[in-house]
Amino acid sequence: MVIFLSSSPCVEGSGAMNPLNGFAKELKEALPEPCRCLFLCSSPDDVAATERHAYEMKHNFEISGHSFITYDILDRRNQEQRKELIQEADFLVLAGGHVPTQNEFFKEIGLRTLLKEFKGVVLGISAGSMNSADLVYVHPELPGETRFTETERFREGLGLTKTMILPHYQMIKNDVLDGLRLFEDVAYRDSMGRQFLCLVDGSYLYIQDGIEELRGEAYQIKDGMLSLFCREGESRMLTEED
Repeated sequence: MVIFLSSSPCVEGSGAMNPLNGFAKELKEALPEPCRCLFLCSSPDDVAATERHAYEMKHNFEISGHSFITYDILDRRNQEQRKELIQEADFLVLAGGHVPTQNEFFKEIGLRTLLKEFKGVVLGISAGSMNSADLVYVHPELPGETRFTETERFREGLGLTKTMILPHYQMIKNDVLDGLRLFEDVAYRDSMGRQFLCLVDGSYLYIQDGIEELRGEAYQIKDGMLSLFCREGESRMLTEED
């Protein structure tokens, strides 16, 4: 399995796969052409939003030179066929969206177990990247979520990485929710005894054969402190200490 865990894989404005830090090139080399793609939703009951996001991504892949034998969506409508759909796919796209909603759906369909036999390429987008962790940090997003209990805030994920990812750092680093600063008052506090990796758009975690490599600008929050972890245009291997 080859895994790309991104904040956002696309160039804002054009939609094309982002060339920064080698992402577009690496993805192109990893995928068979044409390929069989399965788009795994974040909101299984919101058909309109799922289809809009799925086919927007299909367009973005195609303008970047990717082609498809099949391009299917996995949501509530066909979840009974999930095993067959995953087995037949070369490429799994884990959608962006609301982390807890997607986490519950992935747990409901037993995706963590189903992925153990998958040999293709996985692309995580935002929430999909966050839910790829062994232990997922559900960083608050909607009003009221800053009051999540410990169990609600830290949930079992897909086990594709041990790294807890926070995407879109450049966009949300100054956000306030429920009267609290999302980072200084929430993430910093939750990082005591833990560590989070904050990705900016254009950066990603590349995983192959269990080896994890960060590519591009990212920051680490550890024990209540923020530090630069990797610079734009550079890469860094992740170790047990990271």
